[in-house]
Formats: sequence, C-alpha cells, structure tokens
Amino acid sequence: MLIDILAAAGGEGAPQNQFGFMEAMEQGGIIAWSIFIVLVIMSVGSFYILITKLLEQNKIMNQYKAIRTNFWRANSLSEGATKLEKNSAWRQLVDDGLAAETQHNKLTDTLEAHDWLHGSLARSESAINSRLAGGLPFLATVGATAPFVGLLGTVIGIYRALINIGLAGSASIDKVAGPVGEALIMTAIGLLVAVPAVLAYNWLQSRNKRIAELLSGFSTDLLANITSRGAIKPEVLTKTSTQQAGKAATTAPVSKPATTPAVGATTTAPKKL
Repeated sequence: MLIDILAAAGGEGAPQNQFGFMEAMEQGGIIAWSIFIVLVIMSVGSFYILITKLLEQNKIMNQYKAIRTNFWRANSLSEGATKLEKNSAWRQLVDDGLAAETQHNKLTDTLEAHDWLHGSLARSESAINSRLAGGLPFLATVGATAPFVGLLGTVIGIYRALINIGLAGSASIDKVAGPVGEALIMTAIGLLVAVPAVLAYNWLQSRNKRIAELLSGFSTDLLANITSRGAIKPEVLTKTSTQQAGKAATTAPVSKPATTPAVGATTTAPKKL
C-alpha cells in the first residue's frame, strides 16, 4: 500500500507502528469491515452492469445494420423477419406488428387499424426500452449513496479517534493515526465507488436514448408499411447505391448558361413584314 511505502521511505526515524490499510481496518473492527464489504459489492455490481449493458447495446446497434441492408429489401415483412436474429429487439417489433395485424382482422368493433397497430407497436417498444433500462437504477443508487456509506466509516473512525484521545489524555500520533487513517480510507473508497457508477449511468442512459430513437423510427416504418399493404418502404441506402448516385451526378450533361450580349453590342431588331 501507498501508506506502507511512505512509512518505509522515512528511514529509521519512522515510528515502529505500521499504519497501513490492513492495520487501519483491523483497528476499525467489524464495523469498518462491514462498510468496506458493502462498498466492494456496490463497485462489483456497478462494473458488472456496465459491461453487460454495454454488450447488449452494441448487439442491438449492430443488428440495426441488417435492418438497413437486408430487411427492407424483402418482398414482405414475414420474409424480412426471417433475416433478423431471433429474440432480438427488431424481430420482436416485426412479430408484434404482424400479430397485431392478424388480431385486428378478428376484431368485431370498428376500431381503426392504425390506432390498433400503433398501440401494439408502442407497447412492444416500451417493453424493449424497459429491458434496456434494467440495472441503471442500481448505478444511480450507487452513485448517490456510496459517498455517504464511506462517510459513515469516516464518522465512526473520527469518533474512535476522539475516544482514544480522551482515554489517553493527549493527542499522540499513535492513538490518533489508526482511526483517522481508517476515516480517510473510507472516504476515498466511497468516492472511488460512486464516480464510476455516475459516469456509467450517464453514458448508458445516453446510448439508450439513441437506441430508443432508432426503435421509434423503425416502428413508424413498420406501421406505414403494414397500413399501406406493403406499398410504403423506407429508402435503403447502401454503399453501392451511393456510388451509383455519385457516378450519375458526374456523368450528367451540364447545361450551358445562356449567353448575354456584351455591353455596347448592337442587336438587330427583326424586320417587320
């Protein structure tokens, strides 16, 4: 530990007692160890959620590329659904949209197809967003409470230092260093746990908003395609199509601008017959 290295660098004049991390925790007893274990659990849980949610988000964003390149090139939504991965968010939207279309044909009232499909797709979209947001409340809780958990250890350490001073009758370093060191360690650990949790929460939340925008756009395209019986499809842009568009723009004939007579030039008026 850093404290042990600094103590050893002091040479022979350093005190014989070692005020390292383990020594401070041992002096703190079961309360210090309990607070430390709670902070470790918070930290491990935060990094676990960060890694798992990041992998899940990357998977959904990579699957969106298949939507832009393969799905809308299919002749029907059922055929396009077979090109998507099973149990994916995009496949869920397509399946729910097709199921809503089938269910609407069985309805006996005069509910419009647009309203029924829009509600079904919105419900499916909300379920996907809720699943993506799972675990983020834990990050927010850790970011908000970890400094106070560390502060609890700080208060207990300072309280123990005051008790030692009162019992010894003097504020000698050997009576105060252990509890104060424990207090400072708990404060530092609480901050080390809280800061990554807050950063991870904000980062994952911003990525979830981007995915929600993509889901909303795809849901709107599905709704338009179903209600128009396949007549409306979004424009699919691929690398080949953009290259062809660029070649067409370069090979297009350039129309020459109309020439205007120079200043001072005489023009002959047409003769009257």
